[in-house]
Amino acid sequence: MGTEIRVGIGGWDYAPWRETFYPEGLAQKRALEYASSQVSSIEINGTYYRNAKPEHFANWAAQTPDGFVFSVKASRYCTNRKVLGEAGESIERFMDSGLAELGGKLGPILWQLAPTKRFDADDLADFFKLLPARLGKRKLRHVLDTRHESFMCDDYLKLARRHKIATVFTDSPDYPSYADVTADFVYARLMSARGEIATGYTQPALKKWAATAKQWRDGGLPDALPYAGQPQQEAKTPAKGRDVFLYFINGAKERAPAAAMALLAALA
Repeated sequence: MGTEIRVGIGGWDYAPWRETFYPEGLAQKRALEYASSQVSSIEINGTYYRNAKPEHFANWAAQTPDGFVFSVKASRYCTNRKVLGEAGESIERFMDSGLAELGGKLGPILWQLAPTKRFDADDLADFFKLLPARLGKRKLRHVLDTRHESFMCDDYLKLARRHKIATVFTDSPDYPSYADVTADFVYARLMSARGEIATGYTQPALKKWAATAKQWRDGGLPDALPYAGQPQQEAKTPAKGRDVFLYFINGAKERAPAAAMALLAALA
């Protein structure tokens, strides 16, 4: 995969989108086909609640165009636990559920921690060691969604970088928001869309996100974003280009597709 910016939404089966996104009369079974023609990536969220089957993944891959990429949210049974280092069996079950059927359309795997889960360096290191580097011949990319402020520390950043695990950046005031880059790609989940704005975010805000995404892609570190560490030190060594995955999630979710399409237009 080259250095690309992919913009998308979470899932494709959301009732309000029948009014704000999908063409009138579109059959439900064609929702993914249509959604994947309008955005360049989709974060599969249903796998957080229950494992899909191989035939599900194969069907999703078949409905999407060449070059399309899914990210997949890992099962909550892997991450919503007191001791992450004991998640080996759940991780193996999730990885064996059929992800390989996505083939080249498999993008990052998202591991979302509970908001009450505090940073524990030893436990997290044990968890990272459980994450497989490959699925068959395909190299895997992992991203951690930390939801407790205790992760905003140098010890976490060093650990994530050592294991090459990306860290979710979110613009939500409800979760830790820090843009420290900890892998060779960037993963952002934007959660502040407003229902009274047709595109969720204002046009000036979308232009800023387009500029931010391009800066990430080109190896930069946007000055306007918050950091837990010292970005200026990291910036002394010019970074290679990065892939960027940016999803509009939650907030006024009914506006997510419009926000994604508007951002893609701004990037163009």
